[in-house]
Amino acid sequence: MRFLQYGAGNIGRSFTGALFAQAGYEVIFVDVNPQIIEALNRDNRYKVLIKDKPGGEFWVEGVRAVDGNDIEAVSDEIAQADLMATSVGARWLPQIYPNIARGLIKRLNAGTKPLDIIIAENLRYATTAFTKGIKENLPADFPFRDYVGLIETSIGKMVPIMPEEIVKEDPTLVFAEAYNTLILDKKAFKNPIPDVSGLDPKDNIDAYVDRKLFIHNLGHATCAYLGHLQNPELTYIWEVMEDTVLKDAVEGTMMEAATALMLRYPAEFNEENQAEHIKDLLKRFSNKALGDTIFRVGRDLTRKLAREDRLIGALLMCASLGVTTTTITRATAAAFFFDAKDENGNTLPSDEGLLASAKTQKLEEILQNVCGLDIKKPLEAKIIQSIKDAYDVICRKLAEGKKPI
Repeated sequence: MRFLQYGAGNIGRSFTGALFAQAGYEVIFVDVNPQIIEALNRDNRYKVLIKDKPGGEFWVEGVRAVDGNDIEAVSDEIAQADLMATSVGARWLPQIYPNIARGLIKRLNAGTKPLDIIIAENLRYATTAFTKGIKENLPADFPFRDYVGLIETSIGKMVPIMPEEIVKEDPTLVFAEAYNTLILDKKAFKNPIPDVSGLDPKDNIDAYVDRKLFIHNLGHATCAYLGHLQNPELTYIWEVMEDTVLKDAVEGTMMEAATALMLRYPAEFNEENQAEHIKDLLKRFSNKALGDTIFRVGRDLTRKLAREDRLIGALLMCASLGVTTTTITRATAAAFFFDAKDENGNTLPSDEGLLASAKTQKLEEILQNVCGLDIKKPLEAKIIQSIKDAYDVICRKLAEGKKPI
């Protein structure tokens, strides 16, 4: 059995690729990093270090790699795979759609069974994006609906940035937490769901995609933005969790979103299972061994402040359901102060640009142009005003030399 993993990054190696390799599949990685490609083809294995309690390590065996720039080789592998997954990051997806389409054409011409594609991306409405992106590269008469299963997922595994010195020594070594459950869309498979330990098929995948975005991602972002705002000297997410005031604030944002999710998906979520989920996440955020940084979690402000993403998306969901969002609003305002730096003392250029704009433009304009809020709509105008009010409170406290949280 062949499993094609498009993207040999941290999630691809520590999570999806490892799950299927341990289930006995031959795992073929597609990537453009020459060091990773060379190492995987030389050793045919790599190591995963579990940064958790208890910790541990294991080898992922029987793997190889293909250069993503070799279109014919990639499309040949897609044509021959029993199943595939992508984990390349949303911004890189347009570059892989043509290769996937080419592989599907070869597959159809060879009379091979339909292909299921597990979309292991942090991307809301992933099947819509994939359908559009792949079909644009296929003939008009290609039987896409019957031949391609697009499997949305909820990716809950946390993988930190690998230290540069370790990457230089071993480009395939990857750190990860012990959590290893892949929630995916039960109804989207064209073939039988594979018997692989760790897969957790759900009938209502939308509920779990939203839970990941509006509880896990929202809570994580809140750790970064409020933690950095309160104490810019902090480096790690676990340090934020050791501050009772900050931990309570993070939990507050998650509970506000959970209240809305219970209203939106009453058949899936209730007070008991939401409280248990949040408790588990807070414990995982507190994991010192993982070494997850405030910079990694908070960076890329333009994406994380987008209309459909964790902060603004949560505010819109809560507003539509009449849920109060005091803590989510404050976390959103705090994002406009996020100037954390990586281990080399650098911030993302795009983040620098956004923060500079926040100092020179009206916040109202940024909330419309970057966050996609429409001031002409009463509900969204109210959200804009509440974020502005929270921003002003933070500015006033900072000017007075007070702790903002």
